[in-house]
Formats: sequence, C-alpha cells, structure tokens
Amino acid sequence: MLKDLLDKKKCFKLVCGAGNEDATEVEKLVTIYSRAGCNFFDVCAKPHIVDAAKRGLERAGIKEERYICVSVGIDGDPHITKAMIDNSKCINCGVCKNNCQHDAILDDFKINKQRCLGCGLCAKNCPVGAISMESQIQDYDEVLPELVKKGIDCIEFHAISIDEVDVDKKWKQINEIFDGMLCISLDRSELGDRRLKDRVARMIQNRAPYTTIIQADGIAMSGNDDEYGTTLQAVATAQLFQDSKLPLYIMMSGGTNTKSTELAKLCGVRPHCVAIGSYARKIVKKYLQLDDIYQNKQAMAEAVEIAKSLIDVSLENMKDD
Repeated sequence: MLKDLLDKKKCFKLVCGAGNEDATEVEKLVTIYSRAGCNFFDVCAKPHIVDAAKRGLERAGIKEERYICVSVGIDGDPHITKAMIDNSKCINCGVCKNNCQHDAILDDFKINKQRCLGCGLCAKNCPVGAISMESQIQDYDEVLPELVKKGIDCIEFHAISIDEVDVDKKWKQINEIFDGMLCISLDRSELGDRRLKDRVARMIQNRAPYTTIIQADGIAMSGNDDEYGTTLQAVATAQLFQDSKLPLYIMMSGGTNTKSTELAKLCGVRPHCVAIGSYARKIVKKYLQLDDIYQNKQAMAEAVEIAKSLIDVSLENMKDD
C-alpha cells in the first residue's frame, strides 16, 4: 500500500506535470521511471492521461507497489495555468521559444497547450509583455468521479491561493468524491508560516491521522538546475511542517533534484517522500524524443539507468539512521 511506502520512507514520486496533457510523453515517462524503481506517479487529471500512465505501468511490467495520483488546482495556482500569446503584441523574436523547457511553443509562436506546464518562463522573459498565464479551471464534480472509477490512488490538491473560502469549498468537494489518500500542495509564496500551518490544520481536522500528505513545495517547476540553492525552499517548507507535528506525511517538491534529500538530512528534515518533476524529466528528455524508445533496448536501458541513479540517491538519504 502507498501508506506503507510512506511509513517506511521509501516513496519516490515522479511528477509528470499537472498540466502535461501529452499522453505519449507521459506513457514514456512512467515506463522509464517505473522500471527504474519509482513507485508513485503524479499526472494531469484527464482520463486519457491516466490511461497513458496505466499503459506505462503495463509496459514496465511491474504492477506491485505502483501508485497513480492526479493533480487538480485552484484559480491562481501556477500548476494549472497555460501560456497565452497575444499575436498583436508578439514581435516573433523567439525569446519565449528559447526559454521554454517543455517544447510547448511552436515555430509560428503559438502554444501547444498539451505540452505547456504553466512554468511561466516564457511570460517572464518576453521583452514586450505579449504572454500571459491563464488558469485552466476544472469542475471537480465532473472530472474526478470518472478518474476514481478508472482506479487512482491519490488526489493532489494544489491550493496555492489566498482565497480561504475557495480553498475550503474545493477541498470539501474532493473529500466528498474520494475517500482515499489526499495530498495538499502548498508553498510559502502567498501565506506566512503561521497562516500556512493554520490552513493545513483546519483542512485535516476531520480526516483520520496520516491519511493526508502535505506536498511542501519550494518554488514550483523550478528544478532544472541540480544545485543546493534550487532545492533550498523545498527543504525549508518541509521543515515548517515537520515542526508543526501535524499527523500527516511530508513530501518535498518544487525545485527538487539530486541534492534535495541530502540537504534535508543535513538540516534534520526527514520527509516521508520526495517528488521530482522538472529535473527528473530533464535528465531523460533526449530519450523521450525517440519514437522507437520501446523497441530500442539500448536507449531504454540507458534511460532507466539515469532515472535509477536519481531515485537511488534520493531514497538513500531518506533512510532513518
């Protein structure tokens, strides 16, 4: 069970991307990382993406201790935003395309929404302000029951918002739809430490102990560099919740990389799980671009070995002394 992996601190989650609607890429990612030992997969809350993740697990040939989580968000949360280009302002300079880590900007400077993960790098770097980020709001009552029927193991709620009423409303909806493990994704960008802890305490007050994971985000979708500084905020947010002593599991995410659990251990922070997205996808990117990855045994073996090295170093530092 997922709970057992969390209790033993043997849980590694691959973040395929809450906004990643590229089913072909998700299937490849899940295949590679499942073969490498990953046991928890975070995917977009779309039926065809859940199906793609399940195909990846089938391809990997490993069915035991493999769990799927779907992510939903709230208005303003970066995880559910998509870039929009105003063609009346765009000067076709190519800066956005050069900065996109996900190949989501086409040659004609239009957005491939299936590949846009909402990181916002294009908007931040546009010299003429031609790009905006717009939330893609989902109706939970419409989308989640179908996904629950398909068979999922966790729902992750990205609640990076200052609107407490909206947070509580959507959290109530999720609890009414799904009675399994739930995850709350939060960072320190909008709320102070006390208010952040108070929110989580309120959200879990009617849930059984240790049926909730707090995804302690550093800086969302920022883990392209394998540096200690990149993961610093994820460790700090995890420490905040560890000190709160709330009856929940702690998962580090947001800027996570090979240094994350090492730095956490040095700081006395002992998460139950580490979730890695941008960096995990980056290190196998060239293999994801191969059309014959499933037939190319050498390429698949190389990709799996790269993924395995990331998983192994992450889990090694999570072991209790």
